[in-house]
Amino acid sequence: MWRKASAALLLALAVGYFYGGSPELPEQLLQYIGLPNVQTASQSDSLEQAISAAWEALITLPSRQWSKVAVGVNACVDVVVSGVGLLQALALDPGTGRDHEVLHSKEDLKETFIHFMERGAAAERFFSDEEVFQRIARAAAEYPGAKLYVGGNAALIGQKFATYPDLMVLLCGPVGPKLHEMLDEQIVVPPESLQETDEFHLILEYKAGEQWASTQAPQANRFIFSHDVSNGEMSSLETFVASLDEFQPELVVLSGFHMMEGQGRELWGERLKEAVAAVADIPKDIPIHLELASMTDKDFMTRLMQEQVLPIVSSVGLNEQELLFLSQAGDGPHAALAAWKGSPDVGRVSDILLWTLERHGRTDPSSESELTRIHFHTLAYHILATVDGYWGNQAAAVMAGARVASSQACGLRAVDVSKVELKAPLEFHSSHFEPREQLSVNPEEPVTVWHRGNVTFHLTPVLVCKRPLRTVGLGDAISAEGLVYSELKSQQPF
Repeated sequence: MWRKASAALLLALAVGYFYGGSPELPEQLLQYIGLPNVQTASQSDSLEQAISAAWEALITLPSRQWSKVAVGVNACVDVVVSGVGLLQALALDPGTGRDHEVLHSKEDLKETFIHFMERGAAAERFFSDEEVFQRIARAAAEYPGAKLYVGGNAALIGQKFATYPDLMVLLCGPVGPKLHEMLDEQIVVPPESLQETDEFHLILEYKAGEQWASTQAPQANRFIFSHDVSNGEMSSLETFVASLDEFQPELVVLSGFHMMEGQGRELWGERLKEAVAAVADIPKDIPIHLELASMTDKDFMTRLMQEQVLPIVSSVGLNEQELLFLSQAGDGPHAALAAWKGSPDVGRVSDILLWTLERHGRTDPSSESELTRIHFHTLAYHILATVDGYWGNQAAAVMAGARVASSQACGLRAVDVSKVELKAPLEFHSSHFEPREQLSVNPEEPVTVWHRGNVTFHLTPVLVCKRPLRTVGLGDAISAEGLVYSELKSQQPF
């Protein structure tokens, strides 16, 4: 009896306190007496519903759409398998994590996998020993539940483009018989790109909360490794550029530069010069999007930034790991950060994006650089940063990228609000430095826009899949979708 009376008293106090001006105490008291906080739950549900509904209403294709897109040059077959399960099958014992720029042994593989698993971060490494890699690859293919998919950034981006029936897609890369069989029939592969054997990449996935001894993953992600010489040397690049004359694309998408890194400095130093010369032969009136991926060599990243690749492309797609490493390699803003802690701070991300476009892009009209657009994606939110006057429909483009991340991670064609959750900050600052602007997300119009100089930023939250089925290729799908919904303004030729 006294318990009921106490509960009634607490409830009365809560209501009285609420009307007295404090919104926090009632929630605490309701939790204490075991009553559900209905208001908080319904508010949370309505946020995801409002954002999803707004996406459907606001995402529209541009008035001028691409009709032909050429994509190159990394392609392979992905073998997707449980990371912890495979390492256990290889008779490896758990231990402490340690990052290795190049994997030389199974022990290096285990340590590097643990290093990234405990951070919940994606990474990609080259495995130097071909014989050992082939043994691991056979074990992965035979592991229960292993699945084979189209792999490589270029092939995955091509597959995403091919979901639009009016868009012709050319894919150039090392395409073996298995990969050719798996590609969408709408994709055109030049005969010169076909080879007798496939390149295999191993993708070790882990789930949020998954444990291996003392290591626990804070979120779902994957670790990728391969012994892939064809993609590592970008051997299809010259074939790709030569095929553009006949195909006549309106947009070129390039990926695979990160694969060079594992070849060693002597090899990539010379090959990078040849690759840049090949890309420079692409007509200037065709915009080029560069899709970045995980890298560890600061000299390599510096070469990409300062004198090689970034100045000759129009657009770049990258995630939080790649953005921070770009700043570290160039001694940019927040370069002293060893890694992001949790979700990357929007203000810091905005600082690095602005620095990249000002240092390596065309914020100055007299600059010879072509770079005017960066598509940044992280788990909780996406940002499109563009130099004013060059790109249109970017609000729709950033929302389209977030929408495909929400649906594809859950293995669905459309967003199911019961299977996703909002993790993005609803309030944030435009910069980590002063002066800065305080900004917020309106779920009913879920694109926040701000300006810094002549750069415009578009941010939208992601509705994060609670139980993702597959994380591989999300970044490629995001960038491809963002490009489909982007429009190049004709009055600003590249």
